[in-house]
Amino acid sequence: MADRPAADVDVSVDLVRALLRDQHPDLADLPLRVVASGWDNVVLRLGDRLAVRVPRRPEAVPLVLHEQRWLPELARRLDVATPVPVRVGVPSDLLGRPWSVVPWFPGVLASGVPPERRGPVVAPLARFLAALHLPAPAGAPANPVRGVPLRTRDTAVRERLATGLVPRADEVTPLWAAAVAAPPWARPASWVHGDLHPANLLVTAQHDLAAVLDFGDLTAGDPATDLATAWLTFTGPARAELRALLDATGRYDDATWVRARGWALCMATALLVTSDDDAHLAAIGAHALHGALDDPA
Repeated sequence: MADRPAADVDVSVDLVRALLRDQHPDLADLPLRVVASGWDNVVLRLGDRLAVRVPRRPEAVPLVLHEQRWLPELARRLDVATPVPVRVGVPSDLLGRPWSVVPWFPGVLASGVPPERRGPVVAPLARFLAALHLPAPAGAPANPVRGVPLRTRDTAVRERLATGLVPRADEVTPLWAAAVAAPPWARPASWVHGDLHPANLLVTAQHDLAAVLDFGDLTAGDPATDLATAWLTFTGPARAELRALLDATGRYDDATWVRARGWALCMATALLVTSDDDAHLAAIGAHALHGALDDPA
């Protein structure tokens, strides 16, 4: 196995405080601490109501720009909280890349709640997806690994399966092949969140949906990418409920759900072979893999 992609910059409290003093001095004296470091960004809590998101590697720079450009527009039609930037950081001598100050939302990540207790998330997440999955404009961000036809991910998935690090790889192979062979999305390109797993869903103490996080992979394309959350996030009964609610919109056919299960396998295999240093993400990958193999939704 391997670790997450390496960072090329040390995003520390000292660096971020210097950035704030340089560009947003009215925020610079608020309490500041690192709370998360993902594949792409380091997140620091800023005071009681704000957070700072800073790209930890160059590949994350366009993702920050996508959030800054598009999330304010999309958020107006979504009925769940999203991290719309409240301040923008621009490249400077201190850090030659953009960064954002966003709201801090109270709650816990859904990935910290046992999968069988995530049922209250289903209905609000279905509403979120129905509101998001509308045709995207021509200028929407392009993403080479999300929202694209599954055949473009075939080589990467088969390489992961060949590592010997993916459980039940012999069962995954035919299921993946069937997903790749499914009819593609034939409607106008839809807005796609692109990374809708339980570590990007914030929930309340009652396990209701509090916010949808991390829109860096936002793109236009096949909404089946987002429907993979049926396996990434839920167990069988909640998975079936999510499908029923979304099918009632009339937007998704059986082929879309076949591709969605393929996307779940694509994301699960990626998490399983690149999360030596993050048991949290590895657990999401294992949950999605076994769910996709055992339950077609």
